[in-house]
Amino acid sequence: MDTFSAVGVICGVDEAGRGPLAGPVYAACVVLNAAHKIAGLADSKELSEKKREVLAIAIKKYAKAWAIASASVQEIDQLNILQASLLAMKRAVESLPFVPDLVLVDGNQSPRLKCSVRTIIRGDSLIPEISAASILAKTARDKEMQRLHECFPLYGFDQHKGYPTKKHLAALQDHGACEIHRKSFAPVHALKFSKKSF
Repeated sequence: MDTFSAVGVICGVDEAGRGPLAGPVYAACVVLNAAHKIAGLADSKELSEKKREVLAIAIKKYAKAWAIASASVQEIDQLNILQASLLAMKRAVESLPFVPDLVLVDGNQSPRLKCSVRTIIRGDSLIPEISAASILAKTARDKEMQRLHECFPLYGFDQHKGYPTKKHLAALQDHGACEIHRKSFAPVHALKFSKKSF
């Protein structure tokens, strides 16, 4: 899909971490450099962890510009996960050293920006700029969840990254929620009505 080649400076945007029960949501934006093609760009969910790490290094080295931002657990609980994701996207784009001509956002919801924005369903699979943003957001969030695992080792964040796996749900039942759990999410919120209160 090279239908945007005549637009000017194109920035791809994607998020990572809407589904987990814990941790911040991350977003990244990338402006690729046509002079340095990066082979292997794809939706981050379709790539192995090792491949994502290799591509993240290449993106940071060869892209014209890139930025990563996040929204906190507190912001997720206050705003809701969609609005927090859009906030993280907005922060990422506004961290660029210039204003792009067009921002392409994965999905069907877009942040409010001072430039043209287009949403693209499955954009992380179709648009290289969005694929690159998907990879940076995912690798950055995974790294943060690895760090948070050291602070809260009872939950296995280094393995499931906060997603609602059987092991994670079992740990929630055994230990209750910790401060990085999203208390507005149903499995965590339900603990308020059990013996495992916050």
